[in-house]
Amino acid sequence: MGKATRAAYGEALKTVVYKNPRVVVLEADLGNATKSGAFKEVAPERYFNMGISEQDMMGTAAGFAAAGKIPVASTFAVFAAGRAFEQVRNSICYPNLNVKICATHAGLTVGADGGSHQAVEDISLMRSLPNMTVINPADAKEAKEAVCAAVEYTGPVYIRLGRAEVEDIHGEDYVFRWGRGEILRDGDDVTIFATGIMTAKALQAAEQLAADGIQARVVNIHTVKPLDEKLVIESAQKTGKVVTAEEHSVIGGLGSAVAEVLARTCPTKQAFVGINDTFGESGSPDDLLEKYGLTAEAIVAAAKEL
Repeated sequence: MGKATRAAYGEALKTVVYKNPRVVVLEADLGNATKSGAFKEVAPERYFNMGISEQDMMGTAAGFAAAGKIPVASTFAVFAAGRAFEQVRNSICYPNLNVKICATHAGLTVGADGGSHQAVEDISLMRSLPNMTVINPADAKEAKEAVCAAVEYTGPVYIRLGRAEVEDIHGEDYVFRWGRGEILRDGDDVTIFATGIMTAKALQAAEQLAADGIQARVVNIHTVKPLDEKLVIESAQKTGKVVTAEEHSVIGGLGSAVAEVLARTCPTKQAFVGINDTFGESGSPDDLLEKYGLTAEAIVAAAKEL
């Protein structure tokens, strides 16, 4: 098992991002949990603890951006996308300011903190905002590269990060390609579009499907918005069947994004593996993923039903 994507975020801040003198880091009294505190170790004069005041943090980040800085604001996803939604919308996205929101503890794998802290709708909320780029890394390496790329990009960015350790699927030579899907495995019978932690499970599912003579193309969609529409269409046309897999509600997330593209370009049979219009609950990450059907076996079953 590899590192959590939040840990990779902290490493990126401490080893690479701090070198840019325009970068400032803001956090809402959760620096130890989000790992944004790592920045304080190397650039304390550019590190700001805003206290338990997420809305204020987003407004302050907007002010920094308006003054030419590159603010990186971090808190739990349920607070970044939920509590501070109005400030993200009106103070950051509406004026198209250069703010990076690195939201940790997303999805069911927050675990024992329960449904109140498990953001399962954040991609939907952030994807709906004009000017916002939405990134959901699959593993630690991709998370680190995405954070570094976001700092170099001009415009609002939401990066979704997790609490739990995740499997490594990328090597040290991996290059993050902004807005481009990544074909991890090719096949002609079905395409599995996956994002975040479900990418590793999609690869496991492809192995199981291959044992039954079904060859699956696996595509890692790290950038949910803007979606790599060209690759989505090409993959759907090639295989004729599509499964989407995400640790997020099936409403408004990756599945919806893919369906929106296919509906207007090449209608394709599609199955959705995700959280089915419900809140989470307290439990271990593995138990929760099993209960809510976010497993390789669920992806296999969905592919076979198409």
